Amino acid sequence: MKYYVIVPAHNEANFIKHTLDSMVSQTHLPKKLIVVNDNSTDTTQSIIEEYVNKHPWIELINRESTALHLPGKKVIQAFNNGLEYVDEDYDYIVKLDADLILPHNYFEEISKALQQDPQLGMAGGYAYIEKKGEWIIENLTDKDHIRGVFKAYRKECFKQIGGLKPEMGWDTVDELLCHFYGWKIKSIPELKVKHLKPTGSKYDREARFNQGQSFYTLHYGFVITLIAALKLASKKRKPLLFVDYIRGYFKAKKEKRPFLVTKEQGKFIRKYRWERIKSKLI
Repeated sequence: MKYYVIVPAHNEANFIKHTLDSMVSQTHLPKKLIVVNDNSTDTTQSIIEEYVNKHPWIELINRESTALHLPGKKVIQAFNNGLEYVDEDYDYIVKLDADLILPHNYFEEISKALQQDPQLGMAGGYAYIEKKGEWIIENLTDKDHIRGVFKAYRKECFKQIGGLKPEMGWDTVDELLCHFYGWKIKSIPELKVKHLKPTGSKYDREARFNQGQSFYTLHYGFVITLIAALKLASKKRKPLLFVDYIRGYFKAKKEKRPFLVTKEQGKFIRKYRWERIKSKLI
């Protein structure tokens, strides 16, 4: 299967070489790998240029943007910038972070999974982080949720969900819309990806408010937001995050933030969330 990979990168000099090394060693190479250098102030650009000079299928795009770290929004704006440089001749497209080490057969297995099931809209592996010299699963979400750091989208599914939303919560709304349109999602346990920079390691308090705001813009409603906030704060082992999430939710409600999904999609999302909650209680 033909695929494109887009890698947003902002000040990733300490990690991006590992990601690019794991890409050039893939048993199934992409049609094109586009690295969007998003206003980096370190040596990220020069590192990327080394690979561009050696591999004609790797392309560098330099993007100017604010230095402010905006979780979700900034990275997807960079991804969408890279999207402008691909044509329509592909089977699936990949959003990849610049701080990963992929197994050498990662995209060979992703391609097999998509070929075997025409209804499979999204696929990905499992993220692992290093703790005390051991690589353990980065347990922030349910195992059937594909982490935003490595998401592969079948072209038809990607088009139907309207691409990726440049807001925090984009990697939740994409999966919810996949379900809404009848597509399947698959996490492949055998594909163990080393995540070199743990998720949220540089998030500030404003970012934590944004997480609560994303619950509002997804039409969760207050009760589901309470449950989701409690679960996420618990998984991160930071109880006070719960307060920030709830404050963010009410902040978005007071400001009447625009929703990321339609009322019909919101109704489906609430029903889907309640079904998931009940299934775990039974």
